[in-house]
Amino acid sequence: MAPSTTCRWPRYWRRRAALPRKPHPDPVREAALPGSLVSPRTQVSTPLALIVGLGNPGPEYHRTRHNAGADFVSALAAQCGVTLKPEARFHGLAARVQFAGQDVRLLVPTTWMNRSGQAVGPALNFFKLAPEQLLVAYDELDLPPGEVRFKFDGGHGGHNGLRDIIAALGNNRAFHRLRIGIGHPGAREQVSPHVLSRPSAADRRLIDLCIEEALHVLPEAVRGNWPIALNRLNSFRAG
Repeated sequence: MAPSTTCRWPRYWRRRAALPRKPHPDPVREAALPGSLVSPRTQVSTPLALIVGLGNPGPEYHRTRHNAGADFVSALAAQCGVTLKPEARFHGLAARVQFAGQDVRLLVPTTWMNRSGQAVGPALNFFKLAPEQLLVAYDELDLPPGEVRFKFDGGHGGHNGLRDIIAALGNNRAFHRLRIGIGHPGAREQVSPHVLSRPSAADRRLIDLCIEEALHVLPEAVRGNWPIALNRLNSFRAG
């Protein structure tokens, strides 16, 4: 695998970071309130070591809704100035970076979505990582475009990529997720063509804004500052 690279903000990101930003909720105050966005199971200071973006391989699936997770990791790699390169051991494209003071591996499986566990399982085993050190970015039908959430633990919610990862981990669901909203088409029979198609220009803009915001909050998650990361990202609405 290629040597690690320290992430630096490209000029575009530095300009954006310098712009006034809406204040985020106070994580300490909100964590103490009923209905807080921070659940007890996520108030652990586990740094991230592996960030995976789910999608389908091939140009025909590029920038489709189902590849939102892969788009996130590709954007992160670009931000860090690295190229994701084929890694046969993990059935995917991989890179190593120094991000937020941590040694982090990036991975985009090149299996089909419903075989994502064939990439994630071997990567965790090879690097001797616990599931709690894993973040999986993926498209979320249950969130509209313009919303994005961190989540820890839970089921697969019908997402075949998550389903296969959970199976590959021996039914261990205790890993972090980045849920990027793509919206639901309204009818079950429309889900497959919906996720495998490209969004409208308006929805694409909202998805990209969510990816940008997640990248800004990601350093807190990578360091294991989960109460801060959840409250900042889970209160975000792209407009």
